[in-house]
Amino acid sequence: MGFQTEFNSVCKFKSEQELYELLEYGRGKMVKSGLRVFPTGQKVIAYSVDNVAVAIVQIVGCIAEINFQGDEVTEVEMTLIRKLNEEESRIQTALADEMFFGAQQQS
Repeated sequence: MGFQTEFNSVCKFKSEQELYELLEYGRGKMVKSGLRVFPTGQKVIAYSVDNVAVAIVQIVGCIAEINFQGDEVTEVEMTLIRKLNEEESRIQTALADEMFFGAQQQS
């Protein structure tokens, strides 16, 4: 058991419903498996389930716990700063694919 630190610029949704609620209501949360640290107050790029950059969000809360079923989970609460325009999304998506989501390349 231990904490895993998330990338400082990435907040990837695994649920379309969680992303929809954030974009629709301006506030939302996502649940991740494992104990992770998301720095409160930090602004990050939010990515859809398909690894597409969609918005800038601010992390307002992070609770990591072991639930009643014995699973390690982290709930991350966030507010929407703004949606990305088409060009910003394209560029951020390409960069994240190369840096985080793409195939691991050896130097």
